[in-house]
Amino acid sequence: MSQSEAQMRQVFTELQPGDKVEVEHELRVGQNRWTTTMIGTVDKTERRRCGLHHRRSADDNVWSDVIVMTGDDDAATTVTIDEFTKLRCLAQDEAR
Repeated sequence: MSQSEAQMRQVFTELQPGDKVEVEHELRVGQNRWTTTMIGTVDKTERRRCGLHHRRSADDNVWSDVIVMTGDDDAATTVTIDEFTKLRCLAQDEAR
């Protein structure tokens, strides 16, 4: 799945509850990389205040875009969107 960050952000802004999506997320720690793919139904999308940057000033807000979704196996999960995320809306007949 080849996708620019701008394309992924456009897909994210158009998501609605009930949409079927495929999310490919890459995790990087040092030289190691892991990729995971999840297919599920969007429950909601939102912007959440992020506390990762605790040394920043109190009025310097940092926000993350997240997708709250339910997988095909009924597992609930929250995916934080970043530059390593690839996102695709699936038509109902493409969903596995």
